[in-house]
Amino acid sequence: MTDAPKAPLKLAVVGHTNVGKTSLLRTLTRDVGFGEVSHRPSTTRHVEGARLSVDGEPLLDLFDTPGLEDAIALLDYLERLERPGERLDGPARLARFLEGSEARQRFEQEAKVLRQLLTCDAGLYVIDAREPVLAKYRDELEVLAGCGKPLLPVLNFVSSANHREPAWREALARLGLHALVRFDSVAPPEDGERRLYESLALLLEQARPQLERLIADQQTQRHARQQSAARLIAELLIDCAACRRSVVSDAEQEQQAIGELHKAVRQREQRCVEALLKFYAFRPQDAAASDLPLLDGRWGDDLFNPETLKQLGVRVGGGIAAGAAAGAGVDLLVGGLTLGAAALAGAIAGGALQTARSYGGRLLGKIKGQRELTVDDNVLRLLALRQRQLLQALEARGHAAMDSIQVATPQDKSWREGKLPEALSKARAHPQWSSLNAHSKLSQGERQEQVEALARQL
Repeated sequence: MTDAPKAPLKLAVVGHTNVGKTSLLRTLTRDVGFGEVSHRPSTTRHVEGARLSVDGEPLLDLFDTPGLEDAIALLDYLERLERPGERLDGPARLARFLEGSEARQRFEQEAKVLRQLLTCDAGLYVIDAREPVLAKYRDELEVLAGCGKPLLPVLNFVSSANHREPAWREALARLGLHALVRFDSVAPPEDGERRLYESLALLLEQARPQLERLIADQQTQRHARQQSAARLIAELLIDCAACRRSVVSDAEQEQQAIGELHKAVRQREQRCVEALLKFYAFRPQDAAASDLPLLDGRWGDDLFNPETLKQLGVRVGGGIAAGAAAGAGVDLLVGGLTLGAAALAGAIAGGALQTARSYGGRLLGKIKGQRELTVDDNVLRLLALRQRQLLQALEARGHAAMDSIQVATPQDKSWREGKLPEALSKARAHPQWSSLNAHSKLSQGERQEQVEALARQL
Protein backbone atom coordinates (compact mmCIF):
# COMPACT_ATOMS: atom_id res chain seq x y z
CA MET A 1 0.00 0.00 0.00
CA THR A 2 1.50 3.32 -1.09
CA ASP A 3 1.39 6.46 0.98
CA ALA A 4 -1.26 9.00 -0.01
CA PRO A 5 0.24 12.08 -1.67
CA LYS A 6 0.81 15.00 0.65
CA ALA A 7 -1.21 18.17 0.30
CA PRO A 8 0.69 20.81 -1.67
CA LEU A 9 2.80 23.27 0.28
CA LYS A 10 1.03 26.65 0.50
CA LEU A 11 3.05 29.87 0.24
CA ALA A 12 1.75 33.43 0.49
CA VAL A 13 3.78 35.98 -1.46
CA VAL A 14 3.58 39.15 0.63
CA GLY A 15 5.20 42.55 0.90
CA HIS A 16 4.79 46.26 0.34
CA THR A 17 2.94 47.52 -2.68
CA ASN A 18 4.89 47.54 -5.96
CA VAL A 19 7.94 45.52 -4.86
CA GLY A 20 7.61 42.79 -7.51
CA LYS A 21 5.41 40.12 -5.92
CA THR A 22 3.53 39.39 -9.14
CA SER A 23 6.81 39.60 -11.04
CA LEU A 24 8.31 36.93 -8.81
CA LEU A 25 5.33 34.66 -9.41
CA ARG A 26 5.57 35.12 -13.18
CA THR A 27 9.16 33.95 -13.08
CA LEU A 28 8.52 31.01 -10.74
CA THR A 29 5.56 29.83 -12.82
CA ARG A 30 7.15 30.72 -16.22
CA ASP A 31 3.90 32.49 -17.06
CA VAL A 32 4.20 35.96 -18.59
CA GLY A 33 0.42 36.37 -18.34
CA PHE A 34 0.05 35.74 -14.60
CA GLY A 35 -1.53 38.68 -12.78
CA GLU A 36 -0.85 42.25 -13.81
CA VAL A 37 2.59 43.83 -13.63
CA SER A 38 2.77 47.60 -13.59
CA HIS A 39 4.85 50.44 -12.19
CA ARG A 40 1.65 51.83 -10.70
CA PRO A 41 1.17 51.12 -6.99
CA SER A 42 -1.47 48.71 -5.70
CA THR A 43 -1.87 46.88 -9.00
CA THR A 44 -2.89 43.63 -7.30
CA ARG A 45 -6.13 44.21 -5.39
CA HIS A 46 -7.07 40.61 -4.56
CA VAL A 47 -5.46 37.24 -3.95
CA GLU A 48 -4.51 35.17 -7.01
CA GLY A 49 -3.15 31.64 -6.97
CA ALA A 50 -0.90 29.41 -9.06
CA ARG A 51 0.00 25.75 -8.67
CA LEU A 52 3.27 23.94 -9.47
CA SER A 53 2.98 20.20 -10.15
CA VAL A 54 5.35 17.40 -11.15
CA ASP A 55 4.01 14.41 -13.06
CA GLY A 56 0.48 15.50 -12.26
CA GLU A 57 1.06 15.71 -8.51
CA PRO A 58 0.54 19.19 -7.03
CA LEU A 59 3.54 20.18 -4.93
CA LEU A 60 3.30 23.92 -4.34
CA ASP A 61 0.47 26.46 -4.24
CA LEU A 62 1.58 30.08 -4.54
CA PHE A 63 -0.72 32.98 -3.63
CA ASP A 64 -0.14 36.52 -4.87
CA THR A 65 -1.49 39.05 -2.36
CA PRO A 66 -2.22 42.78 -2.45
CA GLY A 67 0.51 45.15 -1.35
CA LEU A 68 0.66 46.31 2.27
CA GLU A 69 0.01 50.03 2.21
CA ASP A 70 -0.28 51.36 5.78
CA ALA A 71 1.50 48.99 8.15
CA ILE A 72 2.52 51.84 10.47
CA ALA A 73 -1.11 52.77 11.21
CA LEU A 74 -2.12 49.11 11.39
CA LEU A 75 0.56 48.28 13.95
CA ASP A 76 -0.60 51.18 16.12
CA TYR A 77 -4.18 49.96 15.82
CA LEU A 78 -3.24 46.38 16.76
CA GLU A 79 -1.43 47.58 19.87
CA ARG A 80 -4.60 49.36 21.01
CA LEU A 81 -6.72 46.21 20.63
CA GLU A 82 -5.42 44.62 23.82
CA ARG A 83 -7.57 45.18 26.89
CA PRO A 84 -6.02 46.05 30.26
CA GLY A 85 -4.15 43.08 31.70
CA GLU A 86 -4.25 41.06 28.44
CA ARG A 87 -1.18 39.50 26.85
CA LEU A 88 -2.39 38.30 23.47
CA ASP A 89 0.00 36.48 21.20
CA GLY A 90 0.28 37.50 17.56
CA PRO A 91 -2.32 35.15 16.02
CA ALA A 92 -4.85 35.93 18.76
CA ARG A 93 -4.39 39.66 18.33
CA LEU A 94 -4.79 39.37 14.53
CA ALA A 95 -7.89 37.18 14.94
CA ARG A 96 -9.53 39.95 16.98
CA PHE A 97 -8.55 42.51 14.33
CA LEU A 98 -9.93 40.40 11.47
CA GLU A 99 -13.28 40.04 13.24
CA GLY A 100 -13.67 43.81 13.56
CA SER A 101 -15.05 46.43 11.20
CA GLU A 102 -11.70 48.07 10.47
CA ALA A 103 -10.59 44.88 8.66
CA ARG A 104 -13.42 45.48 6.19
CA GLN A 105 -12.89 49.20 5.83
CA ARG A 106 -9.70 51.14 6.54
CA PHE A 107 -7.36 48.14 6.53
CA GLU A 108 -9.15 46.00 3.95
CA GLN A 109 -6.02 45.39 1.84
CA GLU A 110 -3.90 44.42 4.84
CA ALA A 111 -6.65 42.11 6.10
CA LYS A 112 -6.63 40.20 2.79
CA VAL A 113 -2.89 39.64 3.14
CA LEU A 114 -3.10 38.49 6.76
CA ARG A 115 -5.98 36.11 6.12
CA GLN A 116 -4.06 34.47 3.31
CA LEU A 117 -0.83 34.14 5.28
CA LEU A 118 -2.70 32.61 8.23
CA THR A 119 -4.01 29.84 5.95
CA CYS A 120 -0.58 29.12 4.42
CA ASP A 121 2.44 27.15 5.61
CA ALA A 122 4.84 30.07 5.15
CA GLY A 123 5.30 33.41 3.45
CA LEU A 124 7.76 34.87 0.97
CA TYR A 125 8.35 38.49 1.97
CA VAL A 126 9.38 40.25 -1.23
CA ILE A 127 11.68 43.26 -0.92
CA ASP A 128 12.65 45.72 -3.62
CA ALA A 129 16.37 45.80 -2.83
CA ARG A 130 16.67 49.16 -4.60
CA GLU A 131 14.54 50.84 -1.91
CA PRO A 132 16.02 52.31 1.28
CA VAL A 133 15.24 50.52 4.55
CA LEU A 134 12.34 52.57 5.94
CA ALA A 135 10.32 52.29 9.16
CA LYS A 136 7.22 51.13 7.26
CA TYR A 137 9.01 47.97 6.14
CA ARG A 138 10.04 47.12 9.72
CA ASP A 139 6.44 47.62 10.83
CA GLU A 140 5.22 45.36 7.98
CA LEU A 141 7.51 42.60 9.15
CA GLU A 142 6.30 42.97 12.74
CA VAL A 143 2.67 42.77 11.62
CA LEU A 144 3.35 39.73 9.43
CA ALA A 145 5.32 38.04 12.22
CA GLY A 146 2.10 38.14 14.24
CA CYS A 147 0.70 35.40 11.99
CA GLY A 148 3.15 32.93 13.54
CA LYS A 149 4.22 31.61 10.14
CA PRO A 150 7.81 31.22 8.86
CA LEU A 151 8.85 34.15 6.69
CA LEU A 152 11.58 33.99 4.02
CA PRO A 153 12.71 37.43 2.81
CA VAL A 154 13.35 37.55 -0.96
CA LEU A 155 15.64 40.36 -2.10
CA ASN A 156 14.25 41.24 -5.52
CA PHE A 157 15.96 43.32 -8.25
CA VAL A 158 19.45 42.61 -6.90
CA SER A 159 20.80 42.80 -10.48
CA SER A 160 20.17 46.54 -10.43
CA ALA A 161 23.26 48.71 -10.08
CA ASN A 162 21.64 50.78 -7.31
CA HIS A 163 20.51 47.96 -5.01
CA ARG A 164 20.91 48.30 -1.23
CA GLU A 165 21.49 44.67 -0.35
CA PRO A 166 23.98 45.21 2.53
CA ALA A 167 21.60 47.60 4.31
CA TRP A 168 18.71 45.16 3.93
CA ARG A 169 20.76 42.23 5.21
CA GLU A 170 21.69 44.20 8.31
CA ALA A 171 18.11 45.37 8.93
CA LEU A 172 16.68 41.87 8.53
CA ALA A 173 19.28 40.39 10.85
CA ARG A 174 18.34 42.93 13.53
CA LEU A 175 14.76 41.65 13.23
CA GLY A 176 15.91 38.05 13.64
CA LEU A 177 15.53 37.13 9.96
CA HIS A 178 18.90 35.63 9.08
CA ALA A 179 17.74 33.29 6.32
CA LEU A 180 17.06 35.12 3.08
CA VAL A 181 17.45 34.55 -0.63
CA ARG A 182 18.75 36.81 -3.39
CA PHE A 183 16.61 36.80 -6.51
CA ASP A 184 15.77 38.93 -9.51
CA SER A 185 12.48 38.36 -11.27
CA VAL A 186 13.69 40.26 -14.35
CA ALA A 187 17.12 38.63 -14.68
CA PRO A 188 17.04 35.60 -12.35
CA PRO A 189 20.33 33.89 -11.51
CA GLU A 190 20.73 30.45 -13.02
CA ASP A 191 20.40 28.80 -9.59
CA GLY A 192 17.90 31.33 -8.21
CA GLU A 193 14.90 29.02 -7.96
CA ARG A 194 16.98 26.19 -6.52
CA ARG A 195 18.34 28.46 -3.79
CA LEU A 196 14.86 29.73 -2.98
CA TYR A 197 13.45 26.23 -2.55
CA GLU A 198 16.50 25.05 -0.60
CA SER A 199 16.06 27.98 1.81
CA LEU A 200 12.40 27.11 2.23
CA ALA A 201 13.36 23.50 3.01
CA LEU A 202 15.45 24.76 5.93
CA LEU A 203 12.42 26.59 7.33
CA LEU A 204 9.91 23.84 6.54
CA GLU A 205 11.63 20.53 7.13
CA GLN A 206 8.40 18.57 6.66
CA ALA A 207 8.09 19.95 3.11
CA ARG A 208 11.65 19.05 2.08
CA PRO A 209 10.63 16.04 -0.12
CA GLN A 210 8.20 18.18 -2.14
CA LEU A 211 10.70 20.99 -2.55
CA GLU A 212 13.48 18.59 -3.58
CA ARG A 213 11.18 17.12 -6.24
CA LEU A 214 10.54 20.62 -7.55
CA ILE A 215 14.27 21.34 -7.69
CA ALA A 216 15.02 18.09 -9.53
CA ASP A 217 12.18 18.61 -12.00
CA GLN A 218 13.21 22.18 -12.79
CA GLN A 219 16.79 21.10 -13.48
CA THR A 220 15.50 18.35 -15.78
CA GLN A 221 13.21 20.78 -17.59
CA ARG A 222 16.00 23.33 -18.01
CA HIS A 223 18.31 20.74 -19.54
CA ALA A 224 15.55 19.50 -21.85
CA ARG A 225 14.81 23.08 -22.99
CA GLN A 226 18.45 23.67 -23.82
CA GLN A 227 18.68 20.47 -25.84
CA SER A 228 15.46 21.12 -27.74
CA ALA A 229 16.41 24.74 -28.46
CA ALA A 230 19.79 23.65 -29.83
CA ARG A 231 17.97 21.15 -32.05
CA LEU A 232 15.71 23.92 -33.42
CA ILE A 233 18.77 26.00 -34.34
CA ALA A 234 20.53 22.98 -35.86
CA GLU A 235 17.51 22.26 -38.07
CA LEU A 236 17.53 25.88 -39.26
CA LEU A 237 21.21 25.67 -40.20
CA ILE A 238 20.85 22.29 -41.95
CA ASP A 239 17.84 23.62 -43.86
CA CYS A 240 19.79 26.64 -45.08
CA ALA A 241 23.04 24.79 -45.81
CA ALA A 242 21.24 22.17 -47.92
CA CYS A 243 19.10 24.73 -49.75
CA ARG A 244 19.71 24.92 -53.53
CA ARG A 245 18.00 26.92 -56.25
CA SER A 246 18.63 26.35 -59.98
CA VAL A 247 18.12 29.24 -62.36
CA VAL A 248 18.77 29.87 -66.04
CA SER A 249 21.92 31.91 -66.58
CA ASP A 250 20.09 35.15 -67.25
CA ALA A 251 20.77 38.32 -65.26
CA GLU A 252 17.13 39.18 -64.65
CA GLN A 253 16.12 35.65 -63.69
CA GLU A 254 19.19 35.32 -61.48
CA GLN A 255 18.27 38.43 -59.51
CA GLN A 256 14.72 37.20 -59.10
CA ALA A 257 15.96 33.80 -57.88
CA ILE A 258 18.38 35.42 -55.44
CA GLY A 259 15.56 37.59 -54.09
CA GLU A 260 13.38 34.51 -53.60
CA LEU A 261 16.24 32.75 -51.83
CA HIS A 262 16.68 35.77 -49.54
CA LYS A 263 12.99 35.68 -48.66
CA ALA A 264 12.94 31.94 -48.02
CA VAL A 265 15.94 32.10 -45.66
CA ARG A 266 14.57 35.13 -43.81
CA GLN A 267 11.23 33.39 -43.31
CA ARG A 268 12.94 30.21 -42.17
CA GLU A 269 14.97 32.15 -39.60
CA GLN A 270 11.83 33.94 -38.45
CA ARG A 271 10.10 30.61 -37.85
CA CYS A 272 13.06 29.56 -35.70
CA VAL A 273 12.91 32.82 -33.70
CA GLU A 274 9.18 32.41 -33.08
CA ALA A 275 9.63 28.77 -32.09
CA LEU A 276 12.34 29.65 -29.56
CA LEU A 277 10.25 32.44 -28.02
CA LYS A 278 7.26 30.12 -27.73
CA PHE A 279 9.38 27.27 -26.39
CA TYR A 280 10.68 29.48 -23.57
CA ALA A 281 7.12 30.74 -22.90
CA PHE A 282 7.76 34.29 -24.11
CA ARG A 283 5.67 36.37 -26.49
CA PRO A 284 6.69 37.58 -29.98
CA GLN A 285 6.59 41.17 -28.73
CA ASP A 286 9.18 40.36 -26.05
CA ALA A 287 11.89 40.80 -28.69
CA ALA A 288 12.41 44.23 -30.23
CA ALA A 289 15.03 46.65 -31.49
CA SER A 290 18.59 46.54 -30.11
CA ASP A 291 21.95 45.65 -31.67
CA LEU A 292 20.33 42.77 -33.53
CA PRO A 293 16.72 43.85 -33.33
CA LEU A 294 13.43 42.20 -33.95
CA LEU A 295 11.13 44.80 -35.44
CA ASP A 296 7.43 43.95 -35.35
CA GLY A 297 8.44 40.41 -34.53
CA ARG A 298 11.08 40.24 -37.28
CA TRP A 299 14.83 40.56 -37.18
CA GLY A 300 15.54 44.17 -38.07
CA ASP A 301 19.09 44.00 -39.39
CA ASP A 302 19.21 42.69 -42.95
CA LEU A 303 20.53 39.15 -42.82
CA PHE A 304 22.27 39.65 -46.18
CA ASN A 305 23.95 42.97 -45.46
CA PRO A 306 27.77 42.73 -45.17
CA GLU A 307 27.62 45.34 -42.40
CA THR A 308 25.58 42.91 -40.31
CA LEU A 309 28.34 40.35 -40.72
CA LYS A 310 30.97 42.89 -39.68
CA GLN A 311 28.89 43.88 -36.67
CA LEU A 312 29.11 40.32 -35.40
CA GLY A 313 32.79 40.06 -36.16
CA VAL A 314 32.46 37.66 -39.10
CA ARG A 315 35.50 38.17 -41.29
CA VAL A 316 34.64 39.16 -44.85
CA GLY A 317 36.87 39.73 -47.84
CA GLY A 318 35.96 41.40 -51.09
CA GLY A 319 34.60 38.34 -52.84
CA ILE A 320 33.03 36.84 -49.75
CA ALA A 321 31.37 40.10 -48.82
CA ALA A 322 29.92 40.36 -52.29
CA GLY A 323 28.58 36.83 -52.02
CA ALA A 324 27.14 37.55 -48.60
CA ALA A 325 25.50 40.70 -49.88
CA ALA A 326 23.88 38.66 -52.64
CA GLY A 327 22.86 36.17 -50.02
CA ALA A 328 23.97 33.29 -52.17
CA GLY A 329 27.08 31.43 -53.15
CA VAL A 330 27.32 30.30 -56.76
CA ASP A 331 28.74 26.81 -57.20
CA LEU A 332 32.33 26.69 -58.44
CA LEU A 333 31.25 25.18 -61.74
CA VAL A 334 29.45 28.38 -62.71
CA GLY A 335 32.76 30.02 -63.49
CA GLY A 336 33.55 27.18 -65.87
CA LEU A 337 30.48 27.89 -67.95
CA THR A 338 32.31 30.75 -69.62
CA LEU A 339 34.53 28.14 -71.28
CA GLY A 340 31.54 26.84 -73.22
CA ALA A 341 29.76 23.55 -72.79
CA ALA A 342 32.26 21.50 -74.82
CA ALA A 343 35.29 22.84 -72.98
CA LEU A 344 33.54 22.33 -69.63
CA ALA A 345 32.64 18.73 -70.49
CA GLY A 346 36.22 18.08 -71.56
CA ALA A 347 37.58 19.59 -68.37
CA ILE A 348 35.27 17.39 -66.31
CA ALA A 349 36.23 14.30 -68.27
CA GLY A 350 39.91 15.06 -67.78
CA GLY A 351 39.48 15.70 -64.07
CA ALA A 352 40.75 19.27 -64.41
CA LEU A 353 38.03 20.49 -62.05
CA GLN A 354 38.47 18.29 -58.99
CA THR A 355 35.76 20.12 -57.12
CA ALA A 356 33.18 19.09 -59.72
CA ARG A 357 33.20 15.39 -59.03
CA SER A 358 30.59 15.38 -56.25
CA TYR A 359 27.92 17.23 -58.20
CA GLY A 360 26.58 14.13 -60.01
CA GLY A 361 23.38 14.60 -61.98
CA ARG A 362 23.35 18.37 -61.53
CA LEU A 363 26.17 18.74 -64.08
CA LEU A 364 23.76 18.40 -66.97
CA GLY A 365 21.82 21.44 -65.89
CA LYS A 366 25.02 23.43 -65.62
CA ILE A 367 26.15 22.42 -69.08
CA LYS A 368 22.78 23.62 -70.36
CA GLY A 369 23.51 27.04 -68.93
CA GLN A 370 21.79 26.81 -65.51
CA ARG A 371 23.24 28.26 -62.34
CA GLU A 372 22.80 26.84 -58.89
CA LEU A 373 22.46 29.13 -55.91
CA THR A 374 23.31 28.19 -52.34
CA VAL A 375 23.37 30.10 -49.05
CA ASP A 376 26.80 31.62 -48.44
CA ASP A 377 28.93 30.22 -45.60
CA ASN A 378 29.06 33.59 -43.87
CA VAL A 379 25.28 33.83 -43.88
CA LEU A 380 25.25 30.44 -42.11
CA ARG A 381 27.69 31.86 -39.55
CA LEU A 382 25.43 34.86 -39.05
CA LEU A 383 22.36 32.68 -38.62
CA ALA A 384 24.13 30.60 -35.98
CA LEU A 385 25.40 33.66 -34.11
CA ARG A 386 22.02 35.37 -34.05
CA GLN A 387 20.16 32.32 -32.82
CA ARG A 388 22.77 31.53 -30.17
CA GLN A 389 22.54 35.12 -28.95
CA LEU A 390 18.77 34.90 -28.73
CA LEU A 391 19.01 31.59 -26.87
CA GLN A 392 21.46 33.04 -24.32
CA ALA A 393 19.16 36.04 -23.79
CA LEU A 394 16.16 33.76 -23.22
CA GLU A 395 18.09 31.62 -20.74
CA ALA A 396 18.89 34.70 -18.63
CA ARG A 397 15.47 36.37 -18.86
CA GLY A 398 12.78 36.28 -16.21
CA HIS A 399 9.13 36.09 -17.19
CA ALA A 400 8.46 39.34 -15.38
CA ALA A 401 10.77 41.32 -17.66
CA MET A 402 8.88 44.10 -19.41
CA ASP A 403 11.70 45.50 -21.54
CA SER A 404 12.52 44.11 -24.96
CA ILE A 405 15.04 41.28 -25.21
CA GLN A 406 18.53 42.66 -25.64
CA VAL A 407 21.25 40.70 -27.43
CA ALA A 408 24.91 41.69 -27.37
CA THR A 409 27.83 41.03 -29.70
CA PRO A 410 29.05 37.49 -28.95
CA GLN A 411 32.49 37.09 -27.39
CA ASP A 412 33.17 33.53 -28.52
CA LYS A 413 34.91 32.94 -31.85
CA SER A 414 33.57 29.45 -32.51
CA TRP A 415 31.18 30.58 -35.25
CA ARG A 416 32.92 33.74 -36.39
CA GLU A 417 35.98 32.10 -37.92
CA GLY A 418 37.47 28.72 -38.69
CA LYS A 419 35.80 25.79 -40.43
CA LEU A 420 32.09 25.31 -40.29
CA PRO A 421 30.90 22.13 -38.54
CA GLU A 422 31.10 18.95 -40.61
CA ALA A 423 27.32 18.54 -40.47
CA LEU A 424 26.86 21.67 -42.59
CA SER A 425 29.46 20.54 -45.11
CA LYS A 426 27.58 17.26 -45.48
CA ALA A 427 24.28 19.09 -45.83
CA ARG A 428 25.68 20.96 -48.86
CA ALA A 429 25.68 17.67 -50.78
CA HIS A 430 22.15 16.64 -49.71
CA PRO A 431 19.54 19.09 -51.03
CA GLN A 432 16.81 16.64 -49.99
CA TRP A 433 17.65 17.51 -46.36
CA SER A 434 16.24 21.05 -46.69
CA SER A 435 12.61 21.94 -46.11
CA LEU A 436 13.29 24.94 -48.37
CA ASN A 437 13.70 22.64 -51.39
CA ALA A 438 11.04 20.81 -53.35
CA HIS A 439 10.71 17.06 -52.70
CA SER A 440 12.54 17.27 -49.37
CA LYS A 441 13.00 14.14 -47.25
CA LEU A 442 13.37 15.41 -43.71
CA SER A 443 12.90 12.08 -41.99
CA GLN A 444 16.06 10.51 -43.42
CA GLY A 445 18.14 8.87 -40.71
CA GLU A 446 21.40 10.47 -41.84
CA ARG A 447 19.83 13.94 -41.72
CA GLN A 448 18.63 13.34 -38.18
CA GLU A 449 22.10 12.16 -37.18
CA GLN A 450 23.66 15.36 -38.52
CA VAL A 451 21.02 17.52 -36.81
CA GLU A 452 21.80 15.82 -33.48
CA ALA A 453 25.56 16.17 -34.01
CA LEU A 454 25.21 19.87 -34.83
CA ALA A 455 22.88 20.44 -31.85
CA ARG A 456 25.55 19.01 -29.54
CA GLN A 457 28.08 21.48 -30.96
CA LEU A 458 25.65 24.35 -30.42
